[in-house]
Amino acid sequence: MNEGRGLFVGRFNPFHKGHLKAVQHILEQEKEIIIAIGSTQESHTISDPFTAGERLLMIRAAIKEAEIPLDRVYMVTIPDIHRNSVWVSHLRSYCPPFARVYTNNSLTRRLFSEAGMEVRSTGPFNRNDFKGAQIRKYMAEGTKWHQMVPKTVLGVIESIDGLNRIQDIIHESD
Repeated sequence: MNEGRGLFVGRFNPFHKGHLKAVQHILEQEKEIIIAIGSTQESHTISDPFTAGERLLMIRAAIKEAEIPLDRVYMVTIPDIHRNSVWVSHLRSYCPPFARVYTNNSLTRRLFSEAGMEVRSTGPFNRNDFKGAQIRKYMAEGTKWHQMVPKTVLGVIESIDGLNRIQDIIHESD
């Protein structure tokens, strides 16, 4: 199709293979994609263990590994405002113009639909197999998370000692 520019919003903690499949699916529909990284003021927490910069590194590495042309991808960081009624306009102020929004998140779908935007699914991948919270749980346990992220993302996580960070965060919250 290659219609225009689509928006894909997420926290990407970490960027996993499901996210990558969504990006590939969106780029089958659109000429360009904006990857909007949310909650960028957060880091070193159970829900958001990685900094905005670390998430940018993960996404760029995975996109290059998948041989997606970087000139088709914009990445923006979006801090939270905790006000759903104005969140869409807040997000739009950080982004280049876009024609459509891609999400499987019900709140994101509702907010953009209420703002009059076209909203589409992120694609056919099995979301139950790829959930950030589950991947972070596996990381904390030190089990079966490696196969859920692209190899280059694994490399970024190792280079920042991300596994130990998550394990420390989990143990401190007990």
